[in-house]
Amino acid sequence: MELHQLTIGQAREKLISKEISSQDLTKAVFDRVDAVEGKVDAYLYLCRDEAMEAAREADRALGQGETAPLCGIPLGIKDVMCTKGVPTTCGSKILGNFVPPYDGTVISNLKKAGAVIVGKTNMDEFAMGSSTENSAFKTTKNPWDLTRTPGGSSGGSAAAAAAGMCLGSLGSDTGGSIRQPASHCGVVGLKPTYGRVSRFGLVAYASSLDQIGPFTRSVEDAALMLQAIAGYDASDSTSVNRPVPDYQAAIKHDVKGMRVGLPKEFFEEGGLSPDVKNAVDQAIKTMEGQGVDVVAVSLPHAKYSVAVYYVIAPAEASSNLARYDGVKYGLREQRDSLIDMYHATRSAGFGPEVQRRIIIGTYALSAGYYDAYYGKASQVRTLIMDDYKKAFEQCDAVISPVAPTPAFKLGEKTDDPLTMYLSDIFTLSANLAGVCGLSVPCGFSSDGLPIGLQLQGSHFEEEKILRLAHHFEQATEFHNKRPEI
Repeated sequence: MELHQLTIGQAREKLISKEISSQDLTKAVFDRVDAVEGKVDAYLYLCRDEAMEAAREADRALGQGETAPLCGIPLGIKDVMCTKGVPTTCGSKILGNFVPPYDGTVISNLKKAGAVIVGKTNMDEFAMGSSTENSAFKTTKNPWDLTRTPGGSSGGSAAAAAAGMCLGSLGSDTGGSIRQPASHCGVVGLKPTYGRVSRFGLVAYASSLDQIGPFTRSVEDAALMLQAIAGYDASDSTSVNRPVPDYQAAIKHDVKGMRVGLPKEFFEEGGLSPDVKNAVDQAIKTMEGQGVDVVAVSLPHAKYSVAVYYVIAPAEASSNLARYDGVKYGLREQRDSLIDMYHATRSAGFGPEVQRRIIIGTYALSAGYYDAYYGKASQVRTLIMDDYKKAFEQCDAVISPVAPTPAFKLGEKTDDPLTMYLSDIFTLSANLAGVCGLSVPCGFSSDGLPIGLQLQGSHFEEEKILRLAHHFEQATEFHNKRPEI
């Protein structure tokens, strides 16, 4: 197996045994980037010099007996997380020249763990999208089929991990932006519980929904990456101060007797394709064969998730994105008056989807409409949370598809925003409830496109969904297949 195809766990063993060096591994990853980036367009910025210096430092640490799980491992970072001295654009022209003076907490945690940062990956502008077609700079392609989307908004991170352009990567998930691209690109994607991973240094889209998580080529790797980034951070007022479990140990516990809930609502609507339904049905049978009990649960308000999300998220975005006005940093379109400068800067700097959501959000928060839209959406959000609470009284995890279909064609949904929004119909409710969710490869379509299985767990119960996913993965071969690119 070539070095760029290794999982983090495999690479770690070779690094510790001195079979390879981090410099060897990092060079192999950059060679792979040079070979396929022209086809995939996963990266917005590469940190070649910084990465090789970090690899040399990692080799020194490994030589002195360092065994940190991510020491010397090349990783990609979604371009929505602040990286000191490295451009952070959020896929937007309005931040096209922004270089942060500090590292976000997750970046600091990765550096402390000895990780090597390959570069910043492409994304839908300000994480608003489901296909990575809303980036102001380039369109990322799915490495399994270059005519198709990798999903979004973290499409660059998912595509990079799938194509061997890093051994793992970080994304952010506001409504499915880790799990959906993970499903479309055939990798593992984990959205932790809200408050489990610090958001300090994550450029905000919707502050009550955003969460950072990993893309990897195995569930064990996802556990390793979560271990490195999870934990309390006083710099993030929404970070929860509770101990971080040993995720790597937890995944090895037996799954016999665990209960997974099957929400009938997720299988009755959403335009579920036959390929996805068959793959998920087979996955459920595989789990039953491992001694997992399948029980029926109900999430009756999940059908309102799309409507609720597309009020709450744009409302929060309209507030968060008000800071991009051309005054302190980022793009400035010079005009004679302040108001004209604001108007020209935001019109030139924001793409159509971002403008659409700002307008929707501002309208939903406006006097006379607040109670009818934002207030009502918040009430229904509480009902969705209650549904999950009741479901988790009956089961350890909720199982469902990740997306209604495999990866769709580039350009297929760009002219129909509502159809695009429905791509996240199965993932949005986890963000609204703040619970954890994971996508693990569970099959392929008749066209050879990857399909993901979604496992959702209660608050701070990542160990359970990681354990179920790990044992499912060990019983199947889907995760071992790689795109031929």
